[in-house]
Amino acid sequence: MNIAMINGSPKYKDSNSLKFLERLEPMLCEDNKIIHYNPAAKPFLEEQYLELCHMDILIFSFPLYVDGIPSHLFRMLISLEEYMKINRQNSITVYTIINNGFYEGIQNHIAMRIMKNWCLRAGLTFGQGIGMGSGEMMGSLDNVPLGQGPLKNLGLAYQDMADNIKSHSTGNPVFLSPNFPKFA
Repeated sequence: MNIAMINGSPKYKDSNSLKFLERLEPMLCEDNKIIHYNPAAKPFLEEQYLELCHMDILIFSFPLYVDGIPSHLFRMLISLEEYMKINRQNSITVYTIINNGFYEGIQNHIAMRIMKNWCLRAGLTFGQGIGMGSGEMMGSLDNVPLGQGPLKNLGLAYQDMADNIKSHSTGNPVFLSPNFPKFA
């Protein structure tokens, strides 16, 4: 299976969105070809849009910006939609990881709906999404294994998403907060 991991953060490097993709990647490596994309580094070329049209899975990871999608990613999605309508030959399923600075993951529900609606317009299948709160904290816990401590719920959500990706299935969006008291 061909999988595109798209870092939608406006940061060129060291973004939490990239860290969240990197945590998911080992769960998908077996028998899959994974290619990384970063639309913030420079605008996509036609060849990159065409590559995306021939993927089986698209995984977007991005931070929440005013309840929505970062503008550079939004522009890329608009262009990709047109390429998909003309050049896509197989079914493509989209998965999304959204992080925000609020404690509550439910704050990502509007951005999740934007991604679902974009999938409908582009003729793609929305597979599943994870909306997590406390993205800065969650991204800084490099030494904490998924599924343990503050990352317990995230580990469970990642395993569910990885299983759905491997089987090309869909699942309900998951909105989660860290396993860490809000007052702390």
